[in-house]
Amino acid sequence: MSKPSASNPFDPRVVLGLLLFGAVVFVALLYFIGKGAGGNDEDGGQPGGHALSRGLDGYAALYRYLDKRGTTVRRVYTEGQLNQPGLLILTPPHFTDAKELNRIVEARRFTGPTMVILPKWRSIPARLRGAKAKPGWVLLAGAMLPDWKGFEDDVIISLDPMGDGSWRGAGLESRLPKPESVVAGQGEYLVPLVVGAGDERILAAYVNDGGYYPDLADIADGEYPGEGEDADTYPLIMVFEPDLFNNYGMASKANAELADEIIAAATGTSEDQSVAFDLTFNGFANSTNLLTLAFEPPFLAATLALILAALAVGWRAFNRFGPPRLIGPAIAFGKRALVGNAAGLVQRAKRLHLLGAPFADAARERLVRALALPSHNDAAASEEAIDRALAARAPDRTPFSVAAARLRIARRPAEILTAAREIHAIERTLKR
Repeated sequence: MSKPSASNPFDPRVVLGLLLFGAVVFVALLYFIGKGAGGNDEDGGQPGGHALSRGLDGYAALYRYLDKRGTTVRRVYTEGQLNQPGLLILTPPHFTDAKELNRIVEARRFTGPTMVILPKWRSIPARLRGAKAKPGWVLLAGAMLPDWKGFEDDVIISLDPMGDGSWRGAGLESRLPKPESVVAGQGEYLVPLVVGAGDERILAAYVNDGGYYPDLADIADGEYPGEGEDADTYPLIMVFEPDLFNNYGMASKANAELADEIIAAATGTSEDQSVAFDLTFNGFANSTNLLTLAFEPPFLAATLALILAALAVGWRAFNRFGPPRLIGPAIAFGKRALVGNAAGLVQRAKRLHLLGAPFADAARERLVRALALPSHNDAAASEEAIDRALAARAPDRTPFSVAAARLRIARRPAEILTAAREIHAIERTLKR
């Protein structure tokens, strides 16, 4: 049988390539799991008033317009990202929990500006009516006001026709696509940003809550009631008429320029100029899982420690000291190995004290045969005869019966070994 080679049977470069390939595949798997954990539809195939929708009531056009203009934009899928700096645009549906909406808006007063665009249109997918349309296209099925009791209750909203739909704001003028159904707001603390050109109804405004918002004040329509003093708060902007910024309205160049002006004024006092579009209120929220928690504080420190530990183990694996040890067979061959295995089993079982008496009896029988003593004698008579023979040859030796008695009562390994060596010496003396 040939011995195994002492050299490494694996090429380190091949092993390293396999490990790197596996690591890349694993990271890619984690990325796609995190990316698609919530079933997010990035192609605009989901109808509704949100930043993923390409329908008339969606806001994909505003999102892409800001992105093309160089603004840092992102979509928000988790509630934890709602309280980050930068402008947050909320587009809640009609039946949103108003108390939850108010909680999120209030939590952002010292974090960043917030824009709430009210819903208006009820829509259905165009394909349900047999129309040949692209995924995400919708048919408008009528207008309806939201019922948000618990959120800005001092603001009164209305849904009425508005002449030819002309509006003005931020030095711009244009017309709404559907003047038959226009949403407007009215309230003591509203500072108008966009108003109807004919009847001055408020289409978009920010809340005068005592904060210091000079950029918004510059584009406010009409006489401004006065600048606040609290420079630590951020503004709340309410867009009552969604056709100003949804896909239906963004077909107009003036609407796009209006979005530029209002968003620039809203983020003017903020260090973070990014814009985030919320999707949690529209049914795209991702629940927190172990994968996302592993890369968020305080668990991020543990994740980094595990990665460093894995790198250290990998480094040691490719920088071992010397060739690998040769490992022999689990069970050796031959009588010597058999005896060694049996002894090892007895020692592991801690039954050494049971070997003393059998060893002494076996030694006595060997001496009986070696000295040609009668085999029919009992054990005591045989040991007395052995003692007489030993006294004749080596008077200074310990009698065999005494050594055998010591071996039979020994319990510790050292005592057993000493007594066994003594009996073995007696055997050698008498067999010469």
